[in-house]
Amino acid sequence: MTMISSNRMIALAVAALLAAPAAALAQSAQTPGPAPSMTSPGAGKAAPDGAAARVEQRIKELRAQLKITPAEETQWNQFAQTMRDNARDMDQAVMERGQQFPSMNALQDMQSYEKIAEAHVQHLQKLVPAFQNLYTAMSPEQKQRADEVFRARAESRTQTGSSAPK
Repeated sequence: MTMISSNRMIALAVAALLAAPAAALAQSAQTPGPAPSMTSPGAGKAAPDGAAARVEQRIKELRAQLKITPAEETQWNQFAQTMRDNARDMDQAVMERGQQFPSMNALQDMQSYEKIAEAHVQHLQKLVPAFQNLYTAMSPEQKQRADEVFRARAESRTQTGSSAPK
């Protein structure tokens, strides 16, 4: 039961981590309203360099928060590279969607968003095992810290993601 709960927590935390940069890319800066994926003609106009910088900043923050040790360097590097690769791929997908958006009809818009959602799943399928390798190598104290860091981020996203900040 603990293993299942722990694995579930890891999966949820990693999903939150991955969703943060992708959600920021998929949303229009001027449209804080509902269903940003369907209402954001500006999606894909985000500067790739800005997205890459956000991912690098997140990697740097996580490394410090998780207190990665030299013994965990190999696992950390694999996880961080997976984050970079996923962000690069998502940037490309969102940019392509944004370029095609003006000429899309409603059906094409939904199909395009479906492709973005599928890309999220594929990225998580790569990110979860990379994080699992890192998490397995961590000390109990680091695991506890990782649980706290990811839980806090997921809670923050939950509180601000569905309604305007208070």
